[in-house]
This record gives sequence, structure tokens and C-alpha cells, in this order.
Amino acid sequence: MAVLTSRPGPFWTSLTLPALLLAALAGAMAVKTGLIRTAPAGPVLDEPLTVEIAPRSFAYRDSGEFYRNGFAVDGPVKTAAVTRPLTIMKYQVTAGDYARCVADGACPAAEPGFAPVDPADTPATGVSYDDAVAYAGWLSERTGEIWTLPSDRDLAFAAGTRFPDDALGVDINSTNPAERWLADYRREAARKASRDPVPQPLGRFGENEYGLADFAGNVWEWTATCNRRVNLDKEGYVVNDVSSCGIYVASGKHRAAMSSFVRNPKGGGCAVGVPPDNVGFRLVKDTRWYAPLLAALRARGIPL
Repeated sequence: MAVLTSRPGPFWTSLTLPALLLAALAGAMAVKTGLIRTAPAGPVLDEPLTVEIAPRSFAYRDSGEFYRNGFAVDGPVKTAAVTRPLTIMKYQVTAGDYARCVADGACPAAEPGFAPVDPADTPATGVSYDDAVAYAGWLSERTGEIWTLPSDRDLAFAAGTRFPDDALGVDINSTNPAERWLADYRREAARKASRDPVPQPLGRFGENEYGLADFAGNVWEWTATCNRRVNLDKEGYVVNDVSSCGIYVASGKHRAAMSSFVRNPKGGGCAVGVPPDNVGFRLVKDTRWYAPLLAALRARGIPL
């Protein structure tokens, strides 16, 4: 008589059901205990216009200050494989939208260097990193979705061909400081020559190949990426990598490292290089089903 036997499935399939059950239980407990909300707080706001960037692999120069054997060098070019779509605001947050957050008492007042002619059609400027984080929390509460600042890599992914390459272009093996000084001087002089400080209406700087509008115009954008200093040895291996999370990267025509509380980049708040003309922000929407739980844990100081 034939004996029927069952063939064991792959190891990962045996973990799928318990993991799903655990996640469902954690989500149910979080809702029951009030850790996460099931509905927006207060009057519901319409979600801002977004674009969805399809997954792809792309190359970009890593952010940070890199030194090799004591000399400043260009950061490495990395290839990143993004496996999930990125949902990001098509336009930067407007002065009018930010003013709603201020009116609700959830955001500090902005300190723009120029009064917007039409707040509904002009990017918010004069906002710090801390202000942008406050706005993201307010928008999440009012829409029932999870909004956060993008990372530097997120912006590089979404900006495509418009993302800046901050390379000095100096031979990494050169020990002549004059070469670096001249390269840095030429780069900073070129940045100053192209400046146009008055914030322009939405769409003034066009769209990139993915439909993202106005990136690398005259409003730089806060990111959630901490500034870092990386020291390499003679062979190019990392000796140490120190992040400074009171200073964040703002990206636009070039990257700028600024203290989190700075609203006016021209007032001496730029930690490295030429300051931006203006600083504002746009947000990404976290579409993962467990995003509310992660956001609630972070809000309670639990690092993830």
C-alpha cells in the first residue's frame, strides 16, 4: 500500500503565517491602546498632489564630508537599488499650506526673507528643519496618512538628472592642497554667479523626467539625512564615520549642511559651503501598511 507523504515547503513559508499573525496582533493592540489613530484628528485635509516614482537602480554621490589621509576628497558614487515606489509631493509645501499649520498652533511662524505675493502659489521659505518636522506631524494628523521628510537618497532618487553632483573633480591621490583650494573656489564662485533669490511661483522651474516640479530651483529642500564626516585611510577604507544629527542636509542646486533650527540660511546657519538662497521642503508619504505603528513608536522616542 502506498504511503502518502507531505513535502516540506521552503523555510521562509513556515515563517510567513506567524509573522503575519504577530503583525496583525501588534496592529490591533496599537489601535486598541490608542498608540495609533484610526482616523484623522480634526477636520480632514485634502492630500497634496503627489507623484509616484517607480522602482529602479540609480547612481548618486554619497552625502557628507570625506577626507582621505587628511585631505578633502569627493564622496563615493554609490549604486542604490530601490525596490518600492516612492510617493513624494509634486511641489514644495506652499506658504499658504504652512500658514494653516501655524494657525492651528502646530507650527511656529515662518521667517521668509521675501513676502510671497500669492501664498497659495509660492513655496514656504524661512522654515527650519524642526519646523518642517512639525508640519509633517500636523499633516499626518489632518490627513490620516504618514508624511515625513525625505532622506537625501530619496531626493536623489526622485530628482533624477536634476540632482546635483558636488564633486570637486580633484585626483583622489593628489596631495597638493592648492588643487583642492582652486577647485573649491571655482565651484563656490559658480554657485554665487547663478543665484536668483526671490522665491518663484509653483512650476516656475519646470518638471524633471519623473514629473517632480521645481527641484534645484531657488528653494533648497530639507532632508532627514544627518550631516557626516567620513575619514578614509590611504587605501580608501573607512576609518571612522561620524554623523552630526543636529545638522541636516538640504538639497537643491547643491547640497548644504545646516543646523536644524536655522530658518534663514544667509544668516550664518550654513555649516559647509555657500548657503542656499532659500530653504523650504516637500514631504514623502509612507504607504507601508504598518507606517502608522512605526510613526507612533518614533513619536514616543523609540529608535527604529
